[in-house]
Amino acid sequence: MSRAPARQAPSEARVIEIDTRRVLTREQHHFAVIDIGSNSLRLVVYDNLSRAPFPRFNEKSLCALGAGLAETGQLSQEAIELAVNAVERFEAIARAMQVDTIHVLATEATRRASNGAALVDAIRARTGLETRVLSGQEEATYASLGVISGFFQPKGLTGDMGGGSLEVAEIIGDRVGERMVSMPLGALPVRSMLAEGYDAAKRRIDALLDASLPPLLTEPVFYAIGGGWRALARVHIATNRMPINVVHGYDVDADEVRGFAKKIARMSPAEVAALPDVPSRRVDTLQSAAIVLYRVLRQLKPERVVFSVFGLREGWLYAQLDREEQYRDPLLEGAQSIGLPAARVPDFSAALARWTDDLFPGETLRDRRLRLAVCALTDMAWRDHEKVRAMESFRRLLQFPFIGISHPERAFLAVAIMARYGGNVDETVRGITQNLLSPNQLRRAEILGRVLVLGHRFSASVPEILDHARIRLESNAVRLEVLSSQRIPDSDAVQARLRQLARVSGVEGAEIVQAAAC
Repeated sequence: MSRAPARQAPSEARVIEIDTRRVLTREQHHFAVIDIGSNSLRLVVYDNLSRAPFPRFNEKSLCALGAGLAETGQLSQEAIELAVNAVERFEAIARAMQVDTIHVLATEATRRASNGAALVDAIRARTGLETRVLSGQEEATYASLGVISGFFQPKGLTGDMGGGSLEVAEIIGDRVGERMVSMPLGALPVRSMLAEGYDAAKRRIDALLDASLPPLLTEPVFYAIGGGWRALARVHIATNRMPINVVHGYDVDADEVRGFAKKIARMSPAEVAALPDVPSRRVDTLQSAAIVLYRVLRQLKPERVVFSVFGLREGWLYAQLDREEQYRDPLLEGAQSIGLPAARVPDFSAALARWTDDLFPGETLRDRRLRLAVCALTDMAWRDHEKVRAMESFRRLLQFPFIGISHPERAFLAVAIMARYGGNVDETVRGITQNLLSPNQLRRAEILGRVLVLGHRFSASVPEILDHARIRLESNAVRLEVLSSQRIPDSDAVQARLRQLARVSGVEGAEIVQAAAC
């Protein structure tokens, strides 16, 4: 059984620290979720049951369980057989991958069908797996927990459009609110509505929304979940040639999304198929996804739409975690999982975090987690050739599947690590980041990167040496203070890194001084 979601605690109680020992000694236990939807079944095998799970394997099987359900009230025998065969394959794959735990979840089509129990029984007979048939409220709750697990304290309304239904719920930081609803506005029933004509479909959708949609009473943000809406985000990213091709965290003005969705909802199938980067398996249902998003946004009137790759499956995983694990930061957990095992000296990331604690006065909790994520990734490319480390790291981090991070924060992370490897903020970098980072944010990221490379060079990545030095960014000079108890002579290389930091910081002075031990 899943645990109840953790209650929201004051933000100042959240601990944001690099924990090297915990990360490196954590045992991996693969965890799999099989999601039986109205249109498709999907298996996702995650590397671990943790705050920042990375998918090791992901496969979808189109079974269209919900096809014809509105007319007959039943799942067809053909669809049941296809679904059971898919689950049988998924179970065999998961066992071969030595997955410790397999959970099977079923949603709208299975719970609505009069013979949904026959599918559950067949899966049990063929695989031994038990299927949890979620209620509409549970589906809305777990989809919303997926957003909570994938973002940093999100607030607003979530909408999860699947094959058979649309779930909308309120999220408030680290918990799901009381307002939630499930409506029969999934891709398959809406496609049937569109077959009767665009205007008729619009009236039927509006009637359902008018009767059920909860008001947007928190932050004016709508979090869009589900394959159809992810496909719309992909098309929007490609159409506008955005520099970051990551759907998760893609944040767009709501009026722009509404107009974009309205336009696609009126397209012919041939026009939809010709859209840039449209997934071929979504061509038949993209109009359904578009018209529902258009009408939802028209009624809710949010200011922003944020697309989420995390939804029901990830929310289910999140609910299995204990409260301590739930409350860890998703970005920092992911950065530590990637950066620390790859580092030459894993303990050095925590030393850098301590060394930079006073670098930016007035640092917020959100900024702190970003700085510590940079520190955790500081040695990620040491095996690469020195001529490609900077830009390869920059481009990789722009697109890396981290969670709990916005697109501007991705750009900050990428610039900081690029600067850590000696890269310059040239016209290429400015062109990519110009709509993501302000000049001040860009400069701040470069300063952080230059401080890190100075720390690596001065201490040879030895934590004990770095702990006996301090970096000071003052109005007229950058000073590297070395405690008088230490005898680590400087070098031309250290002086050069210090001058680079001074130049980026906009000051002329750069000096190494002896400081009294505290």
